Amino acid sequence: MKTNFYEVTFIINPVLEEEQVKEVKEGFESFISERGAEIDEVDEWGIKRLAYEINGKNSGYYVNAFFHAPGSIVSDLERYFKLQENIIRDIVLKYDNKMLKHRELQKKGKLPVIFSETPEEE
Repeated sequence: MKTNFYEVTFIINPVLEEEQVKEVKEGFESFISERGAEIDEVDEWGIKRLAYEINGKNSGYYVNAFFHAPGSIVSDLERYFKLQENIIRDIVLKYDNKMLKHRELQKKGKLPVIFSETPEEE
């Protein structure tokens, strides 16, 4: 079965206790694993200020994950997020070949330098 590479970021209600946040994260991991996803990496970014208020909240607990999965998982995952009362926002990205190459360079620590800290002399 053909799989795609995905990145998902979701924001958890910031008023939850540490154990509740862990349950939400583990629930997400179980959900995608049960549907044939292979998790590559899960990063917890912690509580960050939101750019704008969402459901009366000014901050949220951010979680970012990378995984391989069949394409059918996207609609299931979007529905899952809508049904989770403690997840206040989410985004799912499907990586194309260029993004996959960038991800591999990122993992190897070999990203090209794009910006220079010192101005070039003329």
